[in-house]
Amino acid sequence: MKPNKNAYKIKLGIFVSLGLLILFVIIFFIGSNQNLFSSKFKISTNFRNVSGLQVGGQVRFSGIAVGTIESISIINDSTVNVVAMMDKEVKKFIKKDSRASITSEGVIGDKILMISQGSSKSAEVRDGTSLKSIEPVEFDDILASIKITAENAEVITDELATMLIDINEGEGTLGKLLNDEGVARDMEKTMENLRQGSKGLEENMEAAKHNFLLRGYFKKKEREKEKAREEAEKEAKKKAEEK
Repeated sequence: MKPNKNAYKIKLGIFVSLGLLILFVIIFFIGSNQNLFSSKFKISTNFRNVSGLQVGGQVRFSGIAVGTIESISIINDSTVNVVAMMDKEVKKFIKKDSRASITSEGVIGDKILMISQGSSKSAEVRDGTSLKSIEPVEFDDILASIKITAENAEVITDELATMLIDINEGEGTLGKLLNDEGVARDMEKTMENLRQGSKGLEENMEAAKHNFLLRGYFKKKEREKEKAREEAEKEAKKKAEEK
């Protein structure tokens, strides 16, 4: 019986040891995730609405997890205080003008506290510093805004459709103008008069060029135009040779 009793004790000791080892490993991983084994400091911030942020949630800086939410408490009817415990190694990067905001981890993920980068000229935060916050945008507010936009688009579409129907039926000033044959004929005559006027102007300019009083003026303009063209060609040739 004695050998069996000793074997039982050995097995029990191994089992207890393995259990304790697994427990220590679990505590280690939980502690690492919650920053329990590193030097920490606290910061706080206030929101009107924390939008589902919970104690134990992540705190991120530049997209990196640097701490956890330690407590969330209601100060008054319009203020909720959030205290975060953060890794002391990132303390030197967080400035007094940094801002705290609440965002989601992914589209429908858990809420996290995001700390923005401050200016390089601002001083480093101290333990217990209260940062200014940026209020989160509620999903319900986004849906309400989209709904209003859709309703406005529907009203505009209906009004455009009504206006086009009236135009096709010749209703209203614009409809009468577009459907009135007399207006169309008048516009056609106006365009023909403009073409005739343009043609007459070209003929007058051509006649002026042959007038001995104005012949010198037009020749001078032609010489200036030719000179400008030659200078442009020389400049282009010079640039080509330099290359």
